This record gives sequence, C-alpha cells and structure tokens, in this order.
Amino acid sequence: MPDVAPCTVPQDALLQRYVGQAGHYTDCFETRLHDDVTLPAFISAFYTTWLFGLERAVLTVALRRRIHDRDVAALASGGADRFAAWTVEARTTDQILLCDLRGSTRSYLAVEPLADGGTRLLFGSAVMASKSGKLGFGVKQLIPAHRFYSTALLRAACRKLP
Repeated sequence: MPDVAPCTVPQDALLQRYVGQAGHYTDCFETRLHDDVTLPAFISAFYTTWLFGLERAVLTVALRRRIHDRDVAALASGGADRFAAWTVEARTTDQILLCDLRGSTRSYLAVEPLADGGTRLLFGSAVMASKSGKLGFGVKQLIPAHRFYSTALLRAACRKLP
C-alpha cells in the first residue's frame, strides 16, 4: 500500500484560492501509484470506499435521501454538478473542488501524471473561518481527527484503484 503524506497545496491547485486566507484551515495529502489514474476513476474510487460509505450513511439520514453509486458516477463523469451535500465549485480535467451546502468546507481531489507513468493522487480540504475571521474552538479540536480521517480516506481509495 502506498504511503500517504501531508504535502503543500500545489500552486496550480483549485484549492489554492483558500490557502493563506485569514482564519481558514487548509490541508493536502498525497500518495503515488504506479498506474495511470484518471480523475473520474479517482472520484469514483474515493466516494465508493467502505470508509466513505459510513459518511454516506450519515448523510443519507441528515439529507433525508439516499446517496447512490450512480450519483458518484454522475459526479465522476462530469454529468452532475451536485453530489450528496456538495456542489462543484470548480473542475478541470485533472482536479475537482467541491463546496458543502453551507459553504463552510471545501473538498479537493486531483490527479497528476508522473514521468514514470504513475500518478500522484491529492486530497485536500479547506475549512472556512467564521465571520469573526477565526475557526471555532470545536473545529480546531477536530482537526487532528480530520487529518487522520483524510489520510484513511485516501488510503481506502488507493485500495480500490488498479
């Protein structure tokens, strides 16, 4: 299983617009696979892992509607600009940036082809500061758990990819 490690948000990343903004929290994690992976394949693998399935179950209750694999497929193919509790804020052929329905978080997925024929996979997040320009105490306390969960999600997605 490839290592997952924290990394800086790439300069050309769609998530970059939130880096360094007063009070916002941003992170990014990377791993490298030997295979060529497309963004649609990464999105599909990521949002259909057993681990994200737990989050989907919670969202199903919270949103009062079931989240299907076909919803993931539509997001992955570019056929939908909304998925569960997120809307697509920006998308390119190799990156996607999602915004939650309240506008308080962002999720970022990207693929980067490597010279050796492999792929660098990136998963990042942004948590927006409150109107006071700060993260709340509770949010700050959850950041270590968030970082752990983010790396676990990226590892789980890797296991689903060829």
